[in-house]
Amino acid sequence: MTDSRVPPPGPARAPTADRAGVPSPDPVRVLTWQVTETGGFETAWVTATGPRSFSARGRVFAALPHPYWLSYELETGPDWITRRLTVTAETAEATVHLDLRRDDGSGDWTANGVPLPWADPDTLDCDLGLSPLTNTMPVLRHDLHRAPGSHDYRMVWVSVPDLTVHASPQTYTHTGPGPAGTRVHFASGDFTSDVEFDEAGFVTSYVDLAHRLSP
Repeated sequence: MTDSRVPPPGPARAPTADRAGVPSPDPVRVLTWQVTETGGFETAWVTATGPRSFSARGRVFAALPHPYWLSYELETGPDWITRRLTVTAETAEATVHLDLRRDDGSGDWTANGVPLPWADPDTLDCDLGLSPLTNTMPVLRHDLHRAPGSHDYRMVWVSVPDLTVHASPQTYTHTGPGPAGTRVHFASGDFTSDVEFDEAGFVTSYVDLAHRLSP
């Protein structure tokens, strides 16, 4: 039964940012990227769960070099530290699953229940291959979308579509304004790129990899 005294829900709004540039708790924000490297797309539904945390669920379609579908759910704890990432990938040959977790207390990581001894407590972030969403957490934590700085990270990088996990040293360096937002230089091994972020810390452009279609 509907209570006529309760107004109908309005349209979802994007998370607003407080004076520190941190997304405040608000309804779901929907982000869609065209992933040029795979000839595909990614859509993520992102919900702020606190002043410094969010959850997200996403869907990915890729066509190159071989087609695959991928779905994921991501949960972060305080300071946008990864708490859990679950992923399912489907190809013509197989369907594979990954349940990646970081314990809030010990900082220990597991993948499908198997410990990752190389991921020490200072490893704070997952990095889902070819997904612009997971670049957000380290940038927000160190305010790199707003202020100068350079930080080195050790990520748990998830290869797609096989969903194997690897240690990945990465460096993010704020370099100033760009045409689609604040530009951050990304480096990991021999790979480098420029990534641009909006005021809420979400990727708008990732050179040679993806660009955002939704606001």
